[in-house]
Amino acid sequence: MAITGAAGLLATWEAGLAEARAGRALLLHGTARPDLDAATLPAVPLGERESDLFALRRALFGERMQVRLECHACGTDMEFELDAGEFARSLAKPGQPVVRLTEDGWDVTFRLPAAADLTTAARAADPRAALLAGCLVSAVHDGTPRTADALPAPVQRRIAEAVEAADPGSDVTLNAGCPECGTATRAELDIVSYLWTELDAWAREVLLDVHLLATAYGWSEPEILALSPLRRRYYLELCADV
Repeated sequence: MAITGAAGLLATWEAGLAEARAGRALLLHGTARPDLDAATLPAVPLGERESDLFALRRALFGERMQVRLECHACGTDMEFELDAGEFARSLAKPGQPVVRLTEDGWDVTFRLPAAADLTTAARAADPRAALLAGCLVSAVHDGTPRTADALPAPVQRRIAEAVEAADPGSDVTLNAGCPECGTATRAELDIVSYLWTELDAWAREVLLDVHLLATAYGWSEPEILALSPLRRRYYLELCADV
C-alpha cells in the first residue's frame, strides 16, 4: 500500500471536514487504494473496502487499536485492544462480486453490495427493498424472469445469508464479555468513524506543529511538512528550550 505524505493526508482531512460519513469513507478509501480511480471506488464490495481501511489504519497509526464499549447490561465501561493488521488479514476479500443461489424453483444472481448501493438505498422509503432491487442481477422462477418485489421472504433470507458468507467483512461486529457481570455486548466496529477520528486528531496536531515552527523559523507549510515527524519533533523541542 502506497501511503501519501503529510500534505496529502492533510488534504484528505480538509476535504472530509465538509463531508458526512459516506463522503469521508470514500476519501479514506481513496487514500488506501490510490490504484483505483474515483469512479471505481464506490463499486468496491463493502468487505473489501473495510479490509482496505483496516490496512490503512495499520499503515498510518500502527497495529494496536484502543476500543471502548459500554456493557449493555450493567453500564460498565470496557476498554480493550484490537489488532488492525489482524483485521485487515482476516477480512477475506470476496473472490467473486456476485453470488448465485437456487431455492424452491428460483434461480437468483445477486451482486455484493457496495458503498454506492447503501447510499442509494438510504434515500429510499424502504432502504431494504431498495438495496435488494439495486443489487439483484437476475431472478428467474420456473423459467420466468421476475423482479425483486416478487422474491418470497425465504429466498430473501437465503440471499442475505449467501451475501454474508461471500463477504463477511461487510459487517464487522464485536462481541465483548463484561468483566463485571459477564454479559456479552455486541457492537459494530465502524472503522470509517474510528479512522476519521484518529486522522482528525493527527491533522490538528500537525497544524499546531506547523504554526509553532513557522512562527519560530519563518518556514512555509510545505517546507515544514517535508520534514520527517522525528525532525519536526526535534525542532519543536529546540523551540521550547529557547
